[in-house]
Amino acid sequence: MDTTGLQTSERGAQPAYAYRDELAERIGRAIPEDGTREPLPGLHLFRSSTPSELLHGVSKPSFCVIAQGSKQVVLGDSVFRYDPAHYLLATVELPVVGQILEASPERPYLSLRLDLEPAIVGSVMVEAGHLASRNQGDVRALDVSSLDTNLLDAVVRLMRLLDSPAEARILRPLITREIVYRLLMGEQGNRLRHTALLGGHTDLIAEAVERLRRDFDQPLRIDTLAREVGMSVSGFHHHFKAVTAMSPLQFQKQIRLQEARRIMFGENLDAASAGYRVGYDDASQFSREYKRMFGQPPVRDVERLREAARG
Repeated sequence: MDTTGLQTSERGAQPAYAYRDELAERIGRAIPEDGTREPLPGLHLFRSSTPSELLHGVSKPSFCVIAQGSKQVVLGDSVFRYDPAHYLLATVELPVVGQILEASPERPYLSLRLDLEPAIVGSVMVEAGHLASRNQGDVRALDVSSLDTNLLDAVVRLMRLLDSPAEARILRPLITREIVYRLLMGEQGNRLRHTALLGGHTDLIAEAVERLRRDFDQPLRIDTLAREVGMSVSGFHHHFKAVTAMSPLQFQKQIRLQEARRIMFGENLDAASAGYRVGYDDASQFSREYKRMFGQPPVRDVERLREAARG
């Protein structure tokens, strides 16, 4: 039996295991209690000792790595699960639902998120000579891929900078650019190129997404929005769903309901007033759609959130 290939594979896996252990140790040391922390601008660390409920939020253009545990993210009808062997790449701000699946006091969930600035992505693209492809391919704004050793090595070196603030000032931009370069060279490179907004339909959809996010409480006029970004109504629907995994109406509904939840919790607003503020004229429709999204009627859901916040 030829064991050469197996031995080579095992040797290749050894550095990855060591890097994952070091990454988990460094994140655990940097954030010793459950919660979040931003030790460097744009670098966010997360820790949880228990699996979570469904957490509604908004994705940012970012690169996400798990050092310990696992998580799933739902975008529209698509579910993306990842763990220490995989990374998640998000390229457009979209409403998503996240859930930590594996976590315990003994082995807490530990992860990091590195925000990706379009200007940096574009700069690295130009320097590397890899301009945006005309081939759209799969342009979904979210996906998961295998985390190779070289990319993991760069992430670990970024975390090591937390122990050396003087070095971080000089080396952090260089390591960030290396991470962007390795992402561009990876299987999601074409998706990341769209973050730089240098071509294709994704930049137009990003413009439409920003418009919907800004004017979420206004009536949705698909024909007007499609015309403003230079598309036919059918073409706009097709490309919007290709990027966001949902229709414009579904997108607007999620933004409205998340904002209503925020203001009920943060401003102590009643359900009817919150629904009206985010664009609902029918209170019963608001309550039905809220329950469908969050699993409970508005009042009961917000009471549960407040109980959880009190600890």
